[in-house]
Amino acid sequence: MANHSSESSFKIPAVKFTKLFINGEFVDSVSGKTFDTFDPRTGEVITKVSLGDAEDIDLAVKAARHAFDHGPWPRMSGAERGLIMMKFANLIEENAEEIAALDAVNGGKVFILCKFIDIAAAARTLRYYAGAADKIHGTVLKLSKGLQGYTLKEPIGVVGSIIPWNFPTVMFFMKTAPALAAGCTIILKPAEQTPLSALYYAHLAKLAGIPDGVLNVVNGYGHTAGAAISSHMDVDKVTFTGSTEVGRKVMMAAAASNLKPVSLELGGKSPLLIFDDADIGQAADIAFKGMFFNKGEICVASSRVFVQEGIYEKLVKKLVEKAKATVVGDPFDPKVHQGPQTDKKQFEKILSYIEQGTKEGATLLTGGNRVGQKGYYIEPTIFTDVKDDMTIAKEEIFGPVMSLMKFKTMDEAIKRANNTTYGLAAGIITKDLNVANSVSRSIRAGVIWINCYTAFDVDCPYGGYKMSGFGRDYGLEALDQYLQLKSVVTPVMDSPWY
Repeated sequence: MANHSSESSFKIPAVKFTKLFINGEFVDSVSGKTFDTFDPRTGEVITKVSLGDAEDIDLAVKAARHAFDHGPWPRMSGAERGLIMMKFANLIEENAEEIAALDAVNGGKVFILCKFIDIAAAARTLRYYAGAADKIHGTVLKLSKGLQGYTLKEPIGVVGSIIPWNFPTVMFFMKTAPALAAGCTIILKPAEQTPLSALYYAHLAKLAGIPDGVLNVVNGYGHTAGAAISSHMDVDKVTFTGSTEVGRKVMMAAAASNLKPVSLELGGKSPLLIFDDADIGQAADIAFKGMFFNKGEICVASSRVFVQEGIYEKLVKKLVEKAKATVVGDPFDPKVHQGPQTDKKQFEKILSYIEQGTKEGATLLTGGNRVGQKGYYIEPTIFTDVKDDMTIAKEEIFGPVMSLMKFKTMDEAIKRANNTTYGLAAGIITKDLNVANSVSRSIRAGVIWINCYTAFDVDCPYGGYKMSGFGRDYGLEALDQYLQLKSVVTPVMDSPWY
């Protein structure tokens, strides 16, 4: 059983922003309705937040449309946009403690990790794309038929961004930073479970000098506000991170409206392949972090761990030791490794998967239980004797549940790793370069980590194969998703072009 820590004495700052942010102002929703946002540490209400729906999305789209068609942001030089984005990044760092507290109390994220990983990543992402804003160039074309031409890269227009609850800060800037650099305007819908930090970022955007209407934040539910973004005729592009089920609905709504382009980063059931030559201590560390970081609420989680038979028993022992040493509890407590799951629905879903795993014949090695009497805490859970056709080996659990499986040969491991509808990420642990190269080229996934896991970098594009979606976040590849490519062609003087 994992260790448990009681609540800390950390003083949580008052919530300052609870309304919608449209056209540079915090406003009530048109309906005047609000909804509760909860503290997963206790299950209690933190505050009430304005509930946006289709009417509010329409107002936000109108503001973004006007800001794009007539405002200064798309017409600034890239260098000017970059300077404002740099100021935005500085403001985030200045307020890092308060924002991290919001994500901890609203999303159950471990405070110290959120402050030094998530908030730091937000500032770094803004600075990366700020530096790219003045380097958006087309190319000169040498054409046949007596023609000359060139290409222009222009902002795609009004962007609708729909983000999930597991990384409220990281996802906010993964979507908005490249769009801002490109010169787009944005309507962002945070997850209804975790709206508080997004509203704080809207406030900082205004302070940084981002013009009114450029960045709008509308809280609301997916089936109302999210659906309104996806189907709106005046939204030029939608970017979504979340479940495959909802991603399909976003894509259908986009197609049924104005055929707006869509980029989707969806679910995963990512394999980690550990070979006999691996260092057992290092492999256990990588596998454990790959699965249990952020309490398993991470789409690339290494939830299927394939271990070669020669080291299987030793590695299993190490992983169980690490699980039992994990301190689960209040995310503000500096001794805590794992906070609560984000909300009650997810908490109950994870527990039902654990029950299903046991029913289908997997062996529960450790964990599997609720921790404490209040809040949404679950022990780090490890199953062995997991078969590839079991529910826990096929479906994305999105919680602290690891499935361990044994393999004999590299070919077997590759085949089983690819036996999934998903293709988001994969990991390989080996000292053999030939094995690393062969496996990394054979697994159908968007990112492959060798002797590491969840090793994200803003300069490295990230996205999925198969039902894990398409399009890429991070890297300059993400910037291209917010740009239109225009060709301009003229005849060369006195040359026939027909």
